[in-house]
Amino acid sequence: MATHLRLGAHGEDIAAHHLERDGATILARNWRCELGELDIICDHQGRIVICEVKTRTTTHHGTPAESVTESKARRLRTLAHRWRLDNGLPPTPLRFDIISVLVPRQGPPTIHHLRGVL
Repeated sequence: MATHLRLGAHGEDIAAHHLERDGATILARNWRCELGELDIICDHQGRIVICEVKTRTTTHHGTPAESVTESKARRLRTLAHRWRLDNGLPPTPLRFDIISVLVPRQGPPTIHHLRGVL
């Protein structure tokens, strides 16, 4: 597996553990269809949450969350709608979060969880 893919998978593992510690139940990870992928889908206090996870080793090119563009946000909304249809869920409000994971070469990773930002 390529280094950037390993880093992304590691960041998603960290994010999933963070969500579970916060009381969320993970419903799906890396859900895919022909339109793209959703990183993590969870239930948090009875609400479906779509989490986009961005992992970096440095902030030289900005924070991980800064890489989520308006185009990416639109795609996430489209994918979430598709996931809901595929799972037979009614059109209830969804929450869209960004979880930034910074994994420095030395020291522990840091997590910044932005709730309801998209």
